[in-house]
Amino acid sequence: MGASLSLDVQRAAGDRRRGRARLLAGAAGLFAVSFFLSAGYGAVTITPGQILSILAAQAGISLPWSYTSAEETVFLAIRLPRVCLGALAGGVLAACGASLQGLFRNPLADPALIGVSSGAALAAVACIVLGSGGILAHVGAEYRLPVAAFIGGLAAVWLVNRMATQNGHTDIATMLLAGVAINAICGAGIGAFVFASDDQQLRQLNFWMLGSLGGVTWGKLLPVAVLALPAILLLPAFARFLDAMLLGESETLYLGFEVERTKKIIIALAAVAAGASVSATGIIGFIGLVVPHVIRLLAGPGHRALLPASIMAGAALMLTADIFARTLVLPAELPIGILTACVGGPFFIWLLVRRVGGGGWS
Repeated sequence: MGASLSLDVQRAAGDRRRGRARLLAGAAGLFAVSFFLSAGYGAVTITPGQILSILAAQAGISLPWSYTSAEETVFLAIRLPRVCLGALAGGVLAACGASLQGLFRNPLADPALIGVSSGAALAAVACIVLGSGGILAHVGAEYRLPVAAFIGGLAAVWLVNRMATQNGHTDIATMLLAGVAINAICGAGIGAFVFASDDQQLRQLNFWMLGSLGGVTWGKLLPVAVLALPAILLLPAFARFLDAMLLGESETLYLGFEVERTKKIIIALAAVAAGASVSATGIIGFIGLVVPHVIRLLAGPGHRALLPASIMAGAALMLTADIFARTLVLPAELPIGILTACVGGPFFIWLLVRRVGGGGWS
């Protein structure tokens, strides 16, 4: 009987491993398809073969698919930076959402919940309407808005963390409530600046309130990548801790984890990465909420598969939304935040109804 039980356990473990492998392979395939579609589709069509040839040529490798100099320029100077930013921002928001949902033991959590998005937007809007001064006066004109947004996001998270921490202990429930309060205050501040702005400033404000991947260059992308990539690389390393946190903080402590220290590290990584993303794209909502929850429905709550799959699926969703943003209202460009809200809003309502109906954590 003992041998039979051991065999059943081994089979169950093997099934879980195969399930994780299929999920990760599916997410990787989805990301690859969205990458080639986003990079190739537009006023100048570039085929997947041409994309591979252009990329290989940068390493001195020749592939059989030919391309023109115009196609190479469009891809390297315009499409590729935009695709990289979209993939990075989508992956970061999904990774932060999955991590915070596990940390807070709440499937409704996402990066905006801790105030980083609204704080970043408020600082950017203030910079647009009031002009740059203080330390921002020493920052290049091209980087002033992103730097202001990044500082604003970190300031909001710092304030939320200060309100939720007493005697070295960070209370998760208090942090959530503080995040709601900061979001409300920042929203009021943004509304006041919108009321005081002129027509030209209003056009700039739309970027920060609705989100866009437009106008990105390699120079703008580099600082975002430096700040956001560590979160993508490091957050999956906390999968075991986040799995333990699903049992509760006391149980996680009994299992030998340094709960307070690890909570602060995860929150800091999420704040820095989400702040960097918002500083480059504006507020793009719901990706950090929708993607981790969908992956959790498919694969269960285990973070070993949830985090990497969420990163790839979040990147794919962002790139897919950007394709529609660039093409639905040609020659204009639809703010990408509108599209993600059209998907995320109904999903959020369904999730709330499901929880009220007794669905609980899935």
